[in-house]
Amino acid sequence: MFPLDTWLAYTAACLLLVASPGPDNLLAIGRGLSQGRMAAIVSGLASGAGILFHVTAASLGLTLLMQTSEVAFWFIKLLGAGYLLWLGIKVLRSRSLISFRPAARQSLPSIFLTGFLSAALNPKPGLFVLAFIPQFVDPQRGSVTVQMLVYGIWFAALTAVGFALMGVFATTLSQCLRQRPRLVNGLNVGAGLTFVASGVSIAALSQK
Repeated sequence: MFPLDTWLAYTAACLLLVASPGPDNLLAIGRGLSQGRMAAIVSGLASGAGILFHVTAASLGLTLLMQTSEVAFWFIKLLGAGYLLWLGIKVLRSRSLISFRPAARQSLPSIFLTGFLSAALNPKPGLFVLAFIPQFVDPQRGSVTVQMLVYGIWFAALTAVGFALMGVFATTLSQCLRQRPRLVNGLNVGAGLTFVASGVSIAALSQK
């Protein structure tokens, strides 16, 4: 059902996407810097779960509904944009995404929920999954739905592992950053602005 050359090409494309800068891998890196490896791993898993949510929605036709229904599109778009804008403003005000103060540490369930909502409420991954994965699906090789799910689960797994590794590698920089509060403050400002910019870009999305 899955030719090796197609699978390798798909995996390479997914890895390029995972490596692209965005709010979700930024979350994992921030957790790794401020709270260590476990927080980074949980954040990465949360982003993978968010991608899996979009894959399931695409396979069930919900993403297609968003693409064809103006009301559904606007509802999801505003919800996702609003969440990322809120997250960005929160980071800009508290400067706590990257923080070494004990009071600023978050519980692992809270980290997972934040990462999951950041990925799941963003309509871009859903529209991307609907446009990207079908290019590798061949109806002559079996169920289209099963192929969509398998490709999508692999994309979600690569996302989870990739983001978690980014966060884990970032922990090696934490000791250096503890001695540079101005740099930490700048990184928090940059992260907050990235979330805000992502929210604005989602709000500017047009239905195609």
